[in-house]
Amino acid sequence: MTLRLRLVAIIGLSLTLLWSVVAVWMFMDVREQLRSALDERLAASARMVAGLVARLPADRLQINGPPVLPLDVIARDGLACEVSLVRGEVAIQPIARTSTSPGLEGAALGYSTSVYGGKPWRTYVLQVGEVRIATADRMDAREGLLREIALSAAAPFAIAMAVSLVLLWIGVGRGLAPIEQVRTLLLNRSADADAPLPAIDAPPELQPLIDTIAHLLVRVQDAIERERRFTDDAAHELRTPLTAIKTHLQVLRLACGESGLHGAAGEALANAQQGVARLHRTLEQLLLLARIEGTVKPEHALRVDALHAAQQAIDDASAVAPQVGAASVRCVELQATTNAASLAMPEALLVSALRNLLDNALRHSLRPGSVVLRIERLPGHVAFRVLDEGPGMSAAEVAQAAQRFWRRGSGNVEGDTGSGLGLSIVDAIARRYGGEFHLEPRRVAGMEARLCFPAEE
Repeated sequence: MTLRLRLVAIIGLSLTLLWSVVAVWMFMDVREQLRSALDERLAASARMVAGLVARLPADRLQINGPPVLPLDVIARDGLACEVSLVRGEVAIQPIARTSTSPGLEGAALGYSTSVYGGKPWRTYVLQVGEVRIATADRMDAREGLLREIALSAAAPFAIAMAVSLVLLWIGVGRGLAPIEQVRTLLLNRSADADAPLPAIDAPPELQPLIDTIAHLLVRVQDAIERERRFTDDAAHELRTPLTAIKTHLQVLRLACGESGLHGAAGEALANAQQGVARLHRTLEQLLLLARIEGTVKPEHALRVDALHAAQQAIDDASAVAPQVGAASVRCVELQATTNAASLAMPEALLVSALRNLLDNALRHSLRPGSVVLRIERLPGHVAFRVLDEGPGMSAAEVAQAAQRFWRRGSGNVEGDTGSGLGLSIVDAIARRYGGEFHLEPRRVAGMEARLCFPAEE
């Protein structure tokens, strides 16, 4: 849940609950006021009828028989009314009533609620001397009036709450606009940018957060710069002693003359030269991997010809094949389905990726000429497929092959003299320039390494 949605949900729910309680409170108050007003209407009607009856001649109140006084004027107002004469203590003789009167002879003096004809009525009885006036109205009519009032108030209330939630959503969005502005700036900011964040007009509550982010970006930039300087210093400091050791070993071999060293001394010298070469290659691979992963923004160079880069990688891999344990120089067959394919990436990195794939294939080849580099032009992509006929790899080994320094048994995916970094470099170069790298066993024998990059139109 986003912060904006969370704030709107919390505030909106609180407001809805608060105003619902207020609405219930107001409804109960209106109900009581309505009941009081309607009860007062009953009493006022009874007093009005009592005044009319008091102006009648006395002989008109001695009537025996059916009611003769017309009271339709009260009935039209929704009230039922009945005028009776009290004879003795218990005898009540109605002398006039409305057509809607349910028969109110048994109603108690004052206010009461009784059931007449199976329906509840609210009654008020006033007695003046021997004259008894009873007024009443139906309770269901009262409840219907109350429902109409509630419905007429509920619709504006619901509309007002909906509009309030919409305005709240807009207001919270405007209040969080500085955070969204910071997010947009960070999203569009390159990781190696050293410029400070521009000034942002934010409320005092958000300004400390923005200042902290700005300080963090400065510290991250300092850390990246220190890593770059360390990589450069390490490359310089490590290359120099390795070159010196390699030179001393060559001088020693030349000093021994044509006869050279024999036995354990000769074997030790050969192992030393091989170890220095392996250490030098591992160092170069580590530095290349650090440059690829340490560069925040990919280098966009001029268009690189895929066929030319592939031929250069074949020449480099074939030249070093005897030095990495191959029995003899093994050639690589180049198959290209297109003569015009260019990529937007540095040529040196493409050559390095292809050379690492070819080195692996040559180390595991069982016979000369069994390694094939195939270039295919696909819709929007250029695919490089390196095919060999080596022992192959299992599915579990394929899943770990691109990990740094991974080794299989006593060796690794690059052979006994490899550094365990070749496929890691290939995978890093592919990810850096929007490509894909896959390893999969071939149907016949060996492995297929597939490297794809977006093609330049």
